Amino acid sequence: MPRTALSLIAFLFASSATAAPPDFDKQIAPLLAARCVDCHSGPKPKGKLDLSRKAGVFATDAPAVVPGKPASSSLWERVVAGEMPPKKPLPEAEQKLLKEWIESGAKWGTDPIDPFRFTTDARAGYDWWAIQPVTRPKVPEVPDAKPRAFNTIDRFIVAKLSDRGLSLSPEADRRTLIRRVHFDLTGLPPSPEEVDAFVRDTDATAYEKVVDRLLASPHYGERWARHWLDVVRYGETDGFERNTPRENSWHYRDWVIRALNADVPYTEFVRLQLAGDVFQPGDPDATRATGFLVAGVHNTVLGNDQMRAIARQDELEDIVGGVAQTFLGLTANCARCHDHKFDPISQADFYRLASALGGVGFGERPAPDAKTTSEIAKLVKELGAVTKKLAALEDPARKAVLTEKGMGKTDKLAPAPIAAWDFRRGSDDLIGKLHVKLVGGAKLTSEGAVLDGKTALLRTSALPFDLKAKTLEAWVKLDSLSQRGGGIISVQTPDGNEFDAIVFGENEPARWMAGSNGFVRYKSFGGSEEKGATNEFVHFAITFSADGTITGYRNGERYGAGYAPRGALGFQAEKAVVVFGCRHEPAGGNRMLAGTVSAARLYDKALSHEEIEASFRSGGGFVSEAELAAKLGPEDRATRTALRMQHETLAARLGTLRQLAANAKIYANVPQAPGVTRVLIRGDLATPAAVVAPAGLSALTGPKADFGLAPNATDADRRKKLAEWITAPNNPLFGRVIVNRVWHYHFGTGIVETPNDFGFNGGRPSHPELLDWLATEFADRKYSLKSLHKLIVTSAAYRQASAPRKDASAKDADNRLLWRYKPHRLEGEVVRDLMLTASGLLNREVGGKGFSDYKMRDFNGTAYFDPFDPVGPEFHRRSVYRFTPRGANQGLLDAFDCPDPAAAAPRRAVTTTPLQALALWNNGFALRTADALAARVAKEADGVEKQVTRAWLLAYQRPPSGDELKLAVKLVNDHGLKALGRVLFNSNEFVIVE
Repeated sequence: MPRTALSLIAFLFASSATAAPPDFDKQIAPLLAARCVDCHSGPKPKGKLDLSRKAGVFATDAPAVVPGKPASSSLWERVVAGEMPPKKPLPEAEQKLLKEWIESGAKWGTDPIDPFRFTTDARAGYDWWAIQPVTRPKVPEVPDAKPRAFNTIDRFIVAKLSDRGLSLSPEADRRTLIRRVHFDLTGLPPSPEEVDAFVRDTDATAYEKVVDRLLASPHYGERWARHWLDVVRYGETDGFERNTPRENSWHYRDWVIRALNADVPYTEFVRLQLAGDVFQPGDPDATRATGFLVAGVHNTVLGNDQMRAIARQDELEDIVGGVAQTFLGLTANCARCHDHKFDPISQADFYRLASALGGVGFGERPAPDAKTTSEIAKLVKELGAVTKKLAALEDPARKAVLTEKGMGKTDKLAPAPIAAWDFRRGSDDLIGKLHVKLVGGAKLTSEGAVLDGKTALLRTSALPFDLKAKTLEAWVKLDSLSQRGGGIISVQTPDGNEFDAIVFGENEPARWMAGSNGFVRYKSFGGSEEKGATNEFVHFAITFSADGTITGYRNGERYGAGYAPRGALGFQAEKAVVVFGCRHEPAGGNRMLAGTVSAARLYDKALSHEEIEASFRSGGGFVSEAELAAKLGPEDRATRTALRMQHETLAARLGTLRQLAANAKIYANVPQAPGVTRVLIRGDLATPAAVVAPAGLSALTGPKADFGLAPNATDADRRKKLAEWITAPNNPLFGRVIVNRVWHYHFGTGIVETPNDFGFNGGRPSHPELLDWLATEFADRKYSLKSLHKLIVTSAAYRQASAPRKDASAKDADNRLLWRYKPHRLEGEVVRDLMLTASGLLNREVGGKGFSDYKMRDFNGTAYFDPFDPVGPEFHRRSVYRFTPRGANQGLLDAFDCPDPAAAAPRRAVTTTPLQALALWNNGFALRTADALAARVAKEADGVEKQVTRAWLLAYQRPPSGDELKLAVKLVNDHGLKALGRVLFNSNEFVIVE
């Protein structure tokens, strides 16, 4: 614990009764460290006076101290005049000690002075309580309070209460207790039936069985993952100016849920988040875990080299802060520009930690899955063999049919597309299942799809495959050559924000072009003006190569010259559609085509000139199944049927695996070369100082801070050593911090009330011996979080009633001694989940990509998110699966203090405002769930009284009292069940757990 000013004076004068001069290391150095060295030390000490070093104090040109002569010593002159320290002059006793030291010869000791050597009333030192070794304390001997037995936790609590003349409160009633533990462990209420069963169960182990059931529930992981995500500042956008969404960051959230449900030992839980890709290379789950390192904000607007370097230093500060506060409970990030002002963390310590994390990079990476990759390769080979057999069987027959139709004008057979449409015959895809839907008045005639240039378009379902290299082609007749920008065929993301298309006349009148979002892949082909497309159908095709090369063709001939823009655009399976008659959606304006498209094809490769010409010569003709069968003999038809079935089976499996592989991209740590780290004076890039090697915090007792690595060590070695150092069994903060964090969520306040700060500015432990006992017990239980939860929630302290007591309130108003269970309001996410549960709308699906109740809009390159209330089962999932952008209005959750993920929230604010009542009364979601609750009770109960009782049980897990029933029945008779739902939601009992 930090010494007060009085204790510091007592310490300094411990040997003042003797005639010996003051001991420099034991008395003078702590005084200077506490009062002077913060300002007068380092590369740029104030007044150019360095009081931390002997050479600075006894400088030959202007000594601050003249041994034996206080009156000639400038330091003493300033001190005795009350000028130093400037804001708080030295107390008289400390002045006397300083003077005695100078008079006795000013003998110097350890050089330089270590400001962290001792704890003072101004800062923590090496003797700070939190960084001392954890030892298992003796358990206090206290008698059980019949009829309940105490566990070890209770003995520490009761001993402390007894010292203040207090005692535990009686045990809570069973309805209160099951409601409390349900919300605590799963974030969901017990069903009325579960409450009734527990209340009736007289078995002595009934409560323990409930706890075991809840810890085994998949909803446990969801509940405690939400707490963890608060701590690690998990958000699903980058923040800063662009605030770009992170489409695949949810993999980390899901990993946390799975890891907690599996009760992964906390040591492993931490190691995987710091270096999972190093400890378990090739394991997709271990890679997902590293999403922790990049859970925070990321600046993507970097400017010049200097701005990028500054942004990287800011980023590293955030990463260091996140790691140190999450796992060590220390604000190490505060030592970036100078030694920590309050904790024994030097600036060099900060940069050593920064070096250990210097290879952390933000971005997406594929989830390495060797099994899936191998299976895809095998299927591709098998499918190729079947395709080759089919081609050998079908090509001669197909060519014969086309020749008879007068369409086989080339010896080379037209290439096989992955989708093909003949709008003269209908809207179906003649190859697969990309059938089109007619939108906005589009019509199919004997000439093809007629498009009006205003609202008409055709749209397919989502592509079931990835698509990067591709060819788009169509036969089109235009209504006018003066139109400027209509799209013939376009592959686009569903929102139309990204697309590749065949476009007419947008940038150059009467010329064809490759359309793309923001013209990022556009250059002029330099082709000739279109002359004949209003009189006859013109064939136009554009190839998009994997290397980005784009080439146009008109009627089988090259149109102008191809070009290579900056890379190709790839589309993921299920995240792209094909549209006809529109450059890209949303429909409207010059994006729309006025004309007729007779036929079109899509290929998953860039066709050669020869293949384009063959396709053009085919005239857009297609061979029907009947025509093809007529050209084959009975034996060939049977062989073909078997091959087609085999082809479809293989293609379906391949498509599924490719979709899985495409979706396996995860937002996680993307390692980069870390480089060599230097201390930056005042945190300024322009003043680099000494090179440092990756290391831990030197002040911690226990694990050796020196990792034994060179300054240019690899990223893998750095993070591996860091993870091992943090999770070392003798790290004094590792266990203390997590058991305190868990305690905080169970009781509303931690044993240390600042879960992320065990330093000087943080709280002091209310029960220090209990904290250390829990830390050692946690280790003995093999770092099992579920075991820790059970230990806590089965304690008598946790099971207390919550009623206030005047005697106890007078002595401990904040309940820090835990004489009762303190009621607490549910978090915004739990309130939302509770409304969905009561109304019967909750979708309990666990895991997977979440849902969004935002409409995203882009303005000048910045993403903005506007909340709305979408309807449907996919939007009624638990709030932990909700898309969480940074800096966005969170709707109903905002009213209940849901934190912005731009910063860590180890303790959530709890406010009481009129907006909360208004939100529960008028918010669209509240109204909709109140309506659903009304519909549910009307279905589940007959008669108003039974319906009111059912509503009470669903909302409060108890029946109404006589007076409540009477008033509620009248309300329902006067205003209906919907009004009752709104009243129940808008009550303290609904949102508060006792």
